[in-house]
Amino acid sequence: MKLINVTNSHSRMVKNQLENTDAELVKVYTDGSTTVVYTVAPSHNEILLINKKRNLRSSEIQEVKEYFLKKLPEGSYYPDSITTIELPGLVEISIKKPVSSKKAV
Repeated sequence: MKLINVTNSHSRMVKNQLENTDAELVKVYTDGSTTVVYTVAPSHNEILLINKKRNLRSSEIQEVKEYFLKKLPEGSYYPDSITTIELPGLVEISIKKPVSSKKAV
């Protein structure tokens, strides 16, 4: 699966996401039939896979998940903090960030 960044083609959706959620960064990718929306927020990262023509295969989900996990800094998530919700034609992967133990001085 080769993901192509098509964020500029979805500027209205990206703008709405940034204005109406806690998202700090939103990027949109496609491999043709599957759209992937990657969102970075202060407490979590989200990966949303959408395919309106068919259900997503486990191999596709795993490949996209690994693609984005490789981009995250080491220690920025714990493997057991990843949750996946699968629905027909839609998969949401949520990666919860660890709570910082630093206190303001």
